[in-house]
Amino acid sequence: MVGNPRKGPTMATSVTDMIAHARTQVRNLSAAEVTAALESGTVTMIDLREPGEVTRDGGIPGAVLAPRGMLEFWADPASPYHRPEFDPAVTTVLYCASGGRSALAALALQELGYTDVAHLDGGIKAWKERGLPVTFQAEDDPR
Repeated sequence: MVGNPRKGPTMATSVTDMIAHARTQVRNLSAAEVTAALESGTVTMIDLREPGEVTRDGGIPGAVLAPRGMLEFWADPASPYHRPEFDPAVTTVLYCASGGRSALAALALQELGYTDVAHLDGGIKAWKERGLPVTFQAEDDPR
């Protein structure tokens, strides 16, 4: 058992359990649904992968690169690290390699007050499997 001073003892969980839980709490969009959202022009697309992954596998055109470890810092308007690309009032769609990190990240943004947040279920892998466009950029390009 793991202790939480505010909630008392809890059973240990796995990352698989955490991702499954997150998926029940956030909107899970297919590649087709994300394509439609992007066509509306009112979506901020966030790529949570590390720069090396983006260099190797490409990214969704127009996505903002925000490695998972910096997301909450960049997304929180009260943080000294906040970046203007992150706006809690704008539809935000997150993605990663296969959908695990993005499900967890979508839940985190909801906890930060983002009300219109979702993730690409299946990540860039699902995007590419549908033959949708990807761009390849230099590793030092912050997009």
